Amino acid sequence: MELKYKHIFVLIALSLGGMSTWGQPKVTYRQIVTSPIDSWVEVTDRTKAMNGETQEEASVSNGKGQTIEGFGACFNELGWVSLGLLPSADRESIMKELFFPNYGANFTICRMPIGANDFSRDWYSYNENNGDFKMKNFSIQNDTETLIPFIKSAQLQNADIKVWASPWCPPSWMKHNKHYASAVCDPSLKNTKFDNGLPADRAGREGMDMFILKPEYLKAYALYFSKFIKAYRKAGIDIFGVMPQNEFNSAQIFPSCCWTAQGLASFVGDYLGPEMKKLNVDVMFGTMERANYLLVDTILQDSNAKKYVKAVGFQWAGKDAVKEVRRHYPKMKLMQTEQECGDGHNDWNGMLHSWDLLKHYMDNGISIYNYWNVSLEEGGISRWGWRQNSLVVVNPESRTFRFTYEYYLMKHISHFVLPGAVYRPVEGSAKEILAFENPDGSTVLLYMEKEGKDKTVTVKLKGTSFRFFTKANCLNTIKVD
Repeated sequence: MELKYKHIFVLIALSLGGMSTWGQPKVTYRQIVTSPIDSWVEVTDRTKAMNGETQEEASVSNGKGQTIEGFGACFNELGWVSLGLLPSADRESIMKELFFPNYGANFTICRMPIGANDFSRDWYSYNENNGDFKMKNFSIQNDTETLIPFIKSAQLQNADIKVWASPWCPPSWMKHNKHYASAVCDPSLKNTKFDNGLPADRAGREGMDMFILKPEYLKAYALYFSKFIKAYRKAGIDIFGVMPQNEFNSAQIFPSCCWTAQGLASFVGDYLGPEMKKLNVDVMFGTMERANYLLVDTILQDSNAKKYVKAVGFQWAGKDAVKEVRRHYPKMKLMQTEQECGDGHNDWNGMLHSWDLLKHYMDNGISIYNYWNVSLEEGGISRWGWRQNSLVVVNPESRTFRFTYEYYLMKHISHFVLPGAVYRPVEGSAKEILAFENPDGSTVLLYMEKEGKDKTVTVKLKGTSFRFFTKANCLNTIKVD
């Protein structure tokens, strides 16, 4: 009789929401799932979680990692151009989904270019007047057509959105080669709309300073940044921070400028840092796209530059320098500044790669995570012929849109992991998992099933445990109250 009653009590306990080990407090949780077939589906049936055998285990540590400041993407010109093809109601619904607080993706920190980047309509800077060291002809007129309305549209959804900025290229007259590009186009692009027109004898390379490192140029470039900050403030957009150069090691066929780390240290320490301090604007170092952490070390050991650097930003191969920078500078804020861009297919495999990137960066101490293109037309091709992925894809013929798998990956984390959340290490056989604790004490887990197997996962958390079930090839977010 005793065994019978015990069995009945266990069944009652298992029927109460999330499964809890006998004698432990009941765990209630919300589970959202995205698969190659369906996106953002809420799972309410716990039957398989309660009845299945555990395939993997995860124990969420009480240890604290980095504090999360927020998630976002980059405001690019071609993003606004693509959204402009849609009816205004659709465009507004997209912006609400991306930026309205606690609604959709809940983006809070975004990036923008200073002048043209590779997803601009074409090359431009804010002052192409050769020798105008006093920046008398500085103008952001171009941005009034694209970037400013893009950001203002986001501000209508979230007035508190934060924006930081970096140049891809200075005004071309400030470079030795007097051209926006730093590399010659592939011969297949010659005489096409993607050709940049750069002669081979004016190409740059990694390890050289393509910027003219003379005091009058460096001082004028710092003034250029200052004029940008003030012009955007006048437009109602407060830029909280800047980085001196996107991918400073990379000579590209699109707007770009190679610098040495020593050259950037001089610019940051003697010119940009003091100028931005006057405006109460943070200087962050980056963007760092190489695995050699000593490039960052050069800046952070420079007696002048290190006084101004508030954060370090990484992208592409720079992901392999994050761990060492964190080890040597444990108090430095770390940012992921541009998620790798894909190939324009926006498929499930691209999302899986993006999950690997997200997990790597979070496991290694990133506090701010920025996706790249918000929106592109179908195919995602740039002015210079590069096809890339985006969160939103617009069909220019039908004037319709869709959210991509990578959008849902971002939403799976950014909707639930709020500013001020703390990263929690996870131990156990479950490897494709991330954990965070929000300021309100709720815990958020992200779990990616990549092996093509249905699984039941047991989670140990705050002195109790529960189980959840995932179908094969599914991204899961579990929020535990």
